[in-house]
Amino acid sequence: MVVELDGEEFRLSRSEAVELREALGEALHQRVEFFRTAGEYREDGSYVVARRSANSAGHSKVFERFAELEELYERLPTEFTADDVGRTGLTGGRRHMLVRHLAEHPAFDCELVSRQPLTARKSEVRTERPMPAD
Repeated sequence: MVVELDGEEFRLSRSEAVELREALGEALHQRVEFFRTAGEYREDGSYVVARRSANSAGHSKVFERFAELEELYERLPTEFTADDVGRTGLTGGRRHMLVRHLAEHPAFDCELVSRQPLTARKSEVRTERPMPAD
């Protein structure tokens, strides 16, 4: 197998190619846990929001890419509830999970301001928040 990287060609045996594929997969896959939710960056580029300790698909939402979650966040009003998130097509407990995840993830500048109803508020001054370390 021949791999071109930065204009240079590298010849790999089958076993070296398999090792490289596994190493790339591990580098691209990352699970980040927060207080109540978790985010999983998958090898295929998708991003999954899940309840922290859940192990069923009923407690998760898959986005094709992280930017899709960012776009959803940008469309939400300054103060938003699970009902607002539900208008994007999410149903049931996933709406509440997503509100919590947006408040917990450092890429989103918002915080929970009420538990009944579950409500988050975006910061008035949008700042660049760091992504989790690799």
